[in-house]
Amino acid sequence: MAASGYSDLREKLRSMPPHREEYETSNGRGRKRRHRESDGDDCEHSDDSAELRELEAHRVKSSILQKSIFTPEECTRIEEKIDQVVAKGEAGLYREHTVDRAPLRNKYFFGEGYTYGAQLEKRGPGQERLYRKGEVDDIPSWVHELVIERLVSSGVIPEGFVNSAVINDYQPGGCIVSHVDPLHIFARPIVSVSFFSDSALCFGCRFQFKPIRVSEPVFVLPVRRGSVTVLSGYAADDITHCIRPQDIKERRAVIILRKTRPDAPRLDSDSPLSSAPTERPAPLKAKRSHRKADPDAAHRPRVLEMDKEENRRPSSFNQRRHSITSDDHRKREHDYDKHRESSARKVKMRRH
Repeated sequence: MAASGYSDLREKLRSMPPHREEYETSNGRGRKRRHRESDGDDCEHSDDSAELRELEAHRVKSSILQKSIFTPEECTRIEEKIDQVVAKGEAGLYREHTVDRAPLRNKYFFGEGYTYGAQLEKRGPGQERLYRKGEVDDIPSWVHELVIERLVSSGVIPEGFVNSAVINDYQPGGCIVSHVDPLHIFARPIVSVSFFSDSALCFGCRFQFKPIRVSEPVFVLPVRRGSVTVLSGYAADDITHCIRPQDIKERRAVIILRKTRPDAPRLDSDSPLSSAPTERPAPLKAKRSHRKADPDAAHRPRVLEMDKEENRRPSSFNQRRHSITSDDHRKREHDYDKHRESSARKVKMRRH
């Protein structure tokens, strides 16, 4: 049980009041869109808003390919392999950046890994960077044999397309916030295969925290165990996708298969647009999540520059005060030097 009293995020979401007001822009002006609470969680929208959402949902749906390829027996075999990956991660048998842990969700990078979210020194779209070559483990042979080759033979992806495989392992109530897979890192399409249980992939949601809330999605795509989902076009590039806490009712894992762009930036390399190697900026560094905090830091008095006494007075006063006391200051320095010389002699005499 978490310190807040909730075993997972779904319980917290159900306990929160509905988000009643959101803002949307129409013709350059902001206006409120009000939600009313009902059994079906319906919303009051204008006809125009409903039509726009329906049109956007159609655009999302039309750029998604979904197939049921893996049999229950194949799923069971792959799920056993995923359990082995989790066990190796718990035993610390992977390289430093292969495993990325978050509450109710663990991520395992293979082939290529990248920095994102709170790991970035400077946050925002376009700031993600691939790790240096060799900092994550290679794609396991079973992923090639049991998953990638199956997709190639089914015509989902061409041979040699995949050089990055990520396994996301969700516990009940886990989630991943709304995002677009970095366009400057990954080519399209984005392929994912679901295991262990059924879930849903949502598009166009907005997450809010403290307290956590998730807005109504533009489109909800059911994802079944053993199903393959392929995102391209509008669904991959022009709208965010997420996994909501309420959609993870049982343990679920997904294997995401992608191809990195040849010009994707790395932590130890310049942006592909850089043309002046002599003026190379310092490489971006991922924040170390396992860095130990100083236990006494919170109890030390903190003095900011703006709070220092000399910085709280007008500059003219400081100049005048400096001119008045400069002679005294030189005299104190002279006396201090004499004192040090005298102390040194005394110490030297004692040592003999």
